[in-house]
Amino acid sequence: MSTSTGRREAAPRNCIINGDCIEAMADLPAESVDLIFADPPYNLQLSGELHRPNNTLVDGVDNDWDRFDGFAAYDRFSHAWLAAARRVLKPSGSLWVIGSYHNIFRVGATLQDLGFWILNDVIWRKTNPMPNFRGKRFTNAHETLIWCARDEASKKYTFNYDAMKTFNDDQQMRSDWLIPLCTGAERLKVNGEKAHPTQKPEALLARVILAASKPGDLVLDPFFGSGTSGAVAKRLGRDYIGIEQDPGYIVIAKARLAAVQPIADPDLLQVTEKRSEPRVPFGSLLERGMIAPGEVMSDARGRWFAKVRPDGSLVAADSRGSIHAVGAAVQGAPACNGWTFWYVKRQGKAVSIDLFRQRVRQELSASPAAV
Repeated sequence: MSTSTGRREAAPRNCIINGDCIEAMADLPAESVDLIFADPPYNLQLSGELHRPNNTLVDGVDNDWDRFDGFAAYDRFSHAWLAAARRVLKPSGSLWVIGSYHNIFRVGATLQDLGFWILNDVIWRKTNPMPNFRGKRFTNAHETLIWCARDEASKKYTFNYDAMKTFNDDQQMRSDWLIPLCTGAERLKVNGEKAHPTQKPEALLARVILAASKPGDLVLDPFFGSGTSGAVAKRLGRDYIGIEQDPGYIVIAKARLAAVQPIADPDLLQVTEKRSEPRVPFGSLLERGMIAPGEVMSDARGRWFAKVRPDGSLVAADSRGSIHAVGAAVQGAPACNGWTFWYVKRQGKAVSIDLFRQRVRQELSASPAAV
């Protein structure tokens, strides 16, 4: 339902809006969207056809929606749609925009001019980039994604750090992502031709959506195209709004979305971040008898040792303090996560004290008083 001003009282969900993205976003409620992914026109500034060495034509982007009357016109367009996007983004939401060297630096400046707060620039390294056929430049093997919060004061944006770390074999996820182009069966075609010239791989969108949203969140894509963002959002238990001005692309996207099967088990979609779990002081382990005062702890390889004091602090050689401070001191390191550094012996085996912390957290989570 729309109000007398033309704006909707509530944001629609799981739909595609046919129209200009700036006008369509103006009709959405303010602060109603959790995540925005935008793949705007790149303003490629192509001056003519591009041929391979064998004189075959390269199927590039030559659509009208990628043509602008110079940089000033493109900057005005970027300012308009980004301002509209910022209005509908929740204070806890975030925005991702992807581009190439043709446009991403101009878009980045506009983001900052509008008050967005850049969190990361992520490099999508393509495993199978298109060669530079003329041999006059380096092969353009990457695109850039800018991830930003709505403003500098936005501290509660979603970042599923632990999920991304698990995804990356328990290593911190880096800002360079090695993902192939959209090819093969994933590439949508109509009459044997590409359905959309800039279709992005689902793997790229999956990483964005898994990193920056929760199940049930609303994902907005102002340049919906063939619907990659919507397809991934639906599969991962998120809702979506797509805005697309080309009716032909909407037909393709609707057929694609109709075939997507969401993950049925809601438990598989839940994201638990360690930062949101109950805080457990090391002293709690002593109170519960899991670790005894006077007990000796060591690192996993038995190189450094420390004794546990009754107040929960450690003592090792000339160092006294918390599990973190003493762990850093014995290594000569600037910092240390004592929970993952220290081990105790149980039945002849080294056991991480972090396992005891997890048991306490489970107790606290199960307790009605902790809710």
